[in-house]
Amino acid sequence: MAADARHRLTAESPSAAPSAPSAQPLVAAAASQDASTGLVAHACWYPTVDPGGERVAFICDRGGVPQLWAGPVGGEEVRLLDAGPDHVTEVSWSPDGRWIAYTVAPGGSGHTRVLCVRPDGTDRRILAGQDPGSSAYLGCWTGDGSALAVTIAEPVGDLPDLRALAERPAGWTERDGHATLLGAGVHGTEDGGAPARDRLTAYLLDPAGTTAPTLLADEAEAATLRVCDVSQDGSLALIRRGPRGRREAVVVRVSDRTPVSTLPVADGDPWIGRFSADARAVWLRSDHEREFAALLALHLDEEGGRTGLRVVAERHGCDLELLAFVENGRRAALAWNVRGTSELETLPLAGAATGTGPGTALPAPRAVELEHEVVTRVTPAGPYGMLVALSGSQRRPGVWHVPGTTAPARTPWSARDAETVPPGPSPVRPVALRPTARDGLLLGGWYHRAPGRGPGEPAPCVLHLHGGPEEQERPVFAPLYHELLGRGLDVFAPDVRGSAGWGRSFRDADLKEGRFAAIEDVADCAAHVIEAGLADPRRLAVMGHSYGGYLTLAALVWHPDLFRTGVTVCGMSDFATFFAGTEPWLAESAAHKYGHPERDRALLHALSPMSRIDALRAPLLAVHGEHDTNVPPRESEQIVHAARERGLEAELLLLHEEGHDFRRAESRRLFRRTAADWLQRWLAP
Repeated sequence: MAADARHRLTAESPSAAPSAPSAQPLVAAAASQDASTGLVAHACWYPTVDPGGERVAFICDRGGVPQLWAGPVGGEEVRLLDAGPDHVTEVSWSPDGRWIAYTVAPGGSGHTRVLCVRPDGTDRRILAGQDPGSSAYLGCWTGDGSALAVTIAEPVGDLPDLRALAERPAGWTERDGHATLLGAGVHGTEDGGAPARDRLTAYLLDPAGTTAPTLLADEAEAATLRVCDVSQDGSLALIRRGPRGRREAVVVRVSDRTPVSTLPVADGDPWIGRFSADARAVWLRSDHEREFAALLALHLDEEGGRTGLRVVAERHGCDLELLAFVENGRRAALAWNVRGTSELETLPLAGAATGTGPGTALPAPRAVELEHEVVTRVTPAGPYGMLVALSGSQRRPGVWHVPGTTAPARTPWSARDAETVPPGPSPVRPVALRPTARDGLLLGGWYHRAPGRGPGEPAPCVLHLHGGPEEQERPVFAPLYHELLGRGLDVFAPDVRGSAGWGRSFRDADLKEGRFAAIEDVADCAAHVIEAGLADPRRLAVMGHSYGGYLTLAALVWHPDLFRTGVTVCGMSDFATFFAGTEPWLAESAAHKYGHPERDRALLHALSPMSRIDALRAPLLAVHGEHDTNVPPRESEQIVHAARERGLEAELLLLHEEGHDFRRAESRRLFRRTAADWLQRWLAP
């Protein structure tokens, strides 16, 4: 197994390795702002704390876009560290306290950059991702804070996809991304060589630029490559690699980049684990040979080779969703996904990795009280405390401080519940439903009932389908749902097969030919809420984002008489054009889920809504971000054009300065109101 991993992770020759990035200073972009300025309804998330546990950096959208802020853990005075317009997606404070690293998405696109800034907002610099067509992703810090792990994605080969260029309709907008197909073909080299691919390289970088970068891993044809931890002595690195559904943890010897141990790990949160203090074990969030992810201890020898494996913490029927390390690494914080809601506990690690037999006693966990339903992040705060980012049905995300064993307290700079939601009716608490698919598979989901509606009154209802497919519907406040409920429309948000949170078999039940059954799940979910007396069968709509946008289109053409209308948001309409236009890393990952664009061409054609466009009957609204490099805007443009050619009413809303996810406040408002207006128009009595 080590030899196979070595082939995948190391360059073929030293000369093949790309040149390392170098830090570039940027103009100052910090601004002093009081916490009360900007939006009234705002959220805070993704906290990271300085070594002393006194100051915190976090993401907040109080200024209209997700930006980098910092302030005292227990105080109210916070400071905007980067006033630029680029969306911030991840943040990490260095262990020595000197730097805050963060990732930004210029224009909302999928091409991200890694920056660093001093805690006072000075000395801002870009570390990686500045080259055209490249992206950079944040990894871990070394234990002493002297270096930051960064992964860089850059295209290999620069020939365009000639077929995609020829098929582009008038008005096509060039994007940062480049087209790709997996395998030789139209955009191979002139001598028939390999096609354009992404190459992922992982480095340890000194933000100050005083030490030369260290190459940790180099992989072509890659889906993901993230450095999650470096051992305290710097000899080993823990890397997460692989496409969705086939992730694995790889222990790499830093001196020669040799992979020495591998173990499959779960999808979801990329921070899969860390080394023990002596590097003789790795704590991992893994579903290796299991239905649900658990906390495992991978035992290592002095060279990092695997010597044993032990289950440290598990729950029947529940995924370990988040894993963090608190109290100076003495305890693990475990967030369990219990049918869509979170339960949080901490577990002492001393001695937890020892023992092999099933009768060996495991340490007792300590439960942490939660005020809201879903944990989105846990991070240590000093020698005893931690910060917990929460979201729930009554509020948008906020951050709670857990000082030691006392109850969590909302941080002063996180808005109160009522201040995170728009004025008007109170948020609705959804009710869990468990529809049954026609083949007997038990599905999941949450039903949101519009305020003031009687229990026996069938309502106009919108089925909202999440993305992924491996995402999961959670009982959290969604401004879109709130808008629809305020218009008198119910919302049912189901988990069809392929969703996370219900076990590995459920997640894999939609692979390739299983996609047809996932499409039928949408119809079965509609039947469930109709038979339960919740939804009016004459006033049903379907909508979704990303994969949910694809599933929306598929439901409309497979079940043309079921829905009155549909709204597709950044959804795929044709797998051939999707693979030709998406990012190479996403193509590598998507091939495992949907099918290979060359070997499974017939299957992908049969699964594509465009192949059944003549069956479309319902009016259609398509929404897309102009800078979407995951699912290019062409996917919405071509389905709208085809619908109009067939005499159907179809509209396209293209959101400027947005990518695959809409992050600007004005864009989100425009999207919500446009979608709600459209749905209300077609579902009104």
